[in-house]
Amino acid sequence: MTDHILIERPEAFPGVFVIRLNRPEKKNAITSDMYRKMVMALHEAGHDSSIRAVVFMGSEGCFSAGNDMGDFLTYALSGTKEPPAAVDFLKVLASFSKPLVSGVDGLAIGIGTTLHLHCDLTVASTRSQFRTPFTDLALVPEAASSLLVPRIMGHQRAFAMLAVGKPFSAEQAQAAGLIWDVVEPQQLEAETLALAASIAAKPVNAVRIARNLVRGDAEEVLTRIDAEMVHFEAQLRSQEARAAFEAFMKR
Repeated sequence: MTDHILIERPEAFPGVFVIRLNRPEKKNAITSDMYRKMVMALHEAGHDSSIRAVVFMGSEGCFSAGNDMGDFLTYALSGTKEPPAAVDFLKVLASFSKPLVSGVDGLAIGIGTTLHLHCDLTVASTRSQFRTPFTDLALVPEAASSLLVPRIMGHQRAFAMLAVGKPFSAEQAQAAGLIWDVVEPQQLEAETLALAASIAAKPVNAVRIARNLVRGDAEEVLTRIDAEMVHFEAQLRSQEARAAFEAFMKR
């Protein structure tokens, strides 16, 4: 069976640890198992002193179509009181102690967008599109996006993204402060890895302190993740969400 999460330590980029989404046949839609593997990968990178920067990458032409709809529907029908697997991943991501870099090529939907809110630098290709169609699926913002997106982009852009589900091109996302740089698709991987390597080459403690000062206290973000998830889980089990998921699955 194909491993849907690939872990890479590219020799040409010392100190860089790559977590790659590898489910291109499903546009890198993220399953519960994929979330769990990414949590394990972050723990591995966090405890390895030779790793100084972590990079998230997707496939050519697609970063991620978001959470797997089949997983959403299974969770909604299960009646479980356990939180979705995404919650643990988001909390580990939000509290991760090393620099996080991401490279986006093509679609970045739902958590495929909100994941980058927790990255320190994101590079996107010119053909990338960021979109969070939460309300279209009868869901609500997650990943502390309701806190972070208004801070980064202001109320109007945040409302357009999170409540209306408007798509943002790479250029619009850069202008809004959501991402760092826009490059041609063929340059994306090299540019992203080189950026991570340049961070990894800097004095470790100085980068750590600077990052902590810039990011501030993670507790506020973790608290918002919990607050959002109360509403998210309730909506996930709602009749309107079930109808939206079933309609999506029939497309």
